[in-house]
Amino acid sequence: MERLQKVIASCGYCSRRKAEDLIKEGKVYVNGHKVTKLGTCVNSSDIIVVENVELHQSKLEYYLLNKPRGVISSTNDDKSRKTVVDLIKTNTRIYPIGRLDYDTTGLIILTNDGTLANKLMHPKNKIEKTYVAKLNKIISMEDYFKLKKGIVIEGRKVKPTNLKIKSKSKNKDECIIEISIIEGRNHIVKKIFAHLGYEVIKLKRERYDFLTLGNLKSGEYRALSIKEVKKLYREERN
Repeated sequence: MERLQKVIASCGYCSRRKAEDLIKEGKVYVNGHKVTKLGTCVNSSDIIVVENVELHQSKLEYYLLNKPRGVISSTNDDKSRKTVVDLIKTNTRIYPIGRLDYDTTGLIILTNDGTLANKLMHPKNKIEKTYVAKLNKIISMEDYFKLKKGIVIEGRKVKPTNLKIKSKSKNKDECIIEISIIEGRNHIVKKIFAHLGYEVIKLKRERYDFLTLGNLKSGEYRALSIKEVKKLYREERN
C-alpha cells in the first residue's frame, strides 16, 4: 500500500505537493469514489482518476543513458528529431530528469518515477553535476581563479564545487576544463564561460551525484540498480 499522493506523483502526472492539492480540491477518484483525505493509501489494483484522467500504475523503471550529440532531452519533438526516449527500449512512458542541450553529450537519467524526478531536480537537494568542457582558447589564470571563487550569472552567484584544467593545447589555443557545480539553470555551464569571454566548443556531463558513465559508449544505456535508486532517494546529502 502506498499513499495516494505518492502514487499520483510516481505515475508522472504531477508533483506530490500538487497531488495533495488536487486531492483536497476533490479532483481525485479511487475506484469511482471521490477522495479528499490526505494519507489515503491505495494498492496497484486500484483505479485512480485525476481530473478525469485515468492513471496507469506502471512498474517503476530507471535508466542511465550516455546521450549522444544531436539528440533532444525530451519525450517528443515537434521537428521530428530523435529524443533520449527513442534510445531506450521500453514500453513504459519514461521521461528525462532535467535536460542536456542538443549539442551536449553525457549522463542523463530517465524514469517514470515522478517522485524521484521532483526530488532530484529540487534545488534544496544540491545535486552535484560534473562536466568536461572544451574551450575555444586557453583560460587565463586570472579567469580561472575568478571562477574558482565564484561569479555572478543573471543575478545569482555560481561557485564550482570543483574546478580543474585537464589539458591545454597552445598550437590550437584550446583547453579542456573539468567543472563540478550544484546548479540546475539552463545552459549554465555555457553561460559561466561566456561571462568570462570563452566559447564552449564541446560539453559532456560525466557525473550526476555519485553516478558516472562507466564504460557506456555514446548512445548506450543501462538500468539503475535497486541500490543506486535507494541511494538517489536518500534524505541526507553530504
